[in-house]
Amino acid sequence: MDFKLRAVVYGIVATIIVGLFSGAAVPFTDMTLPIVGAGLTGIIGGIVAGYVAGSRLGDGALNGGVATAAGAIVALVLLTFAGLMAGPVPAIGLFGFGVLFVVVAAIPGIVGGALGSWLHGRSERRAAGRPA
Repeated sequence: MDFKLRAVVYGIVATIIVGLFSGAAVPFTDMTLPIVGAGLTGIIGGIVAGYVAGSRLGDGALNGGVATAAGAIVALVLLTFAGLMAGPVPAIGLFGFGVLFVVVAAIPGIVGGALGSWLHGRSERRAAGRPA
């Protein structure tokens, strides 16, 4: 398995963007089903990292899992500091949910990374079959 920093950075950025805006992108998931937002965040960040990593499934899964876990940790820190502005009790709640968010987002990130690398390999084969 090959660890590619560029793929991980792209996946981290995608995970942070989707993680911070997941409540706005998937309405009512913060109140009813917060795990749906975490799963969606992990899959999207994993797909981005896996696609950039290349066409081997193991590479995509590794980079997708690392990217979504690291991106979820960064989003957790940002949301915890935002919660501190409201007071210590919301910050503790956000941090407690955030630890769960990191664990839950890493698993779909691995699946998304494998899916992204499969999509990358598929697009390479399709482009190779075209005449110049």
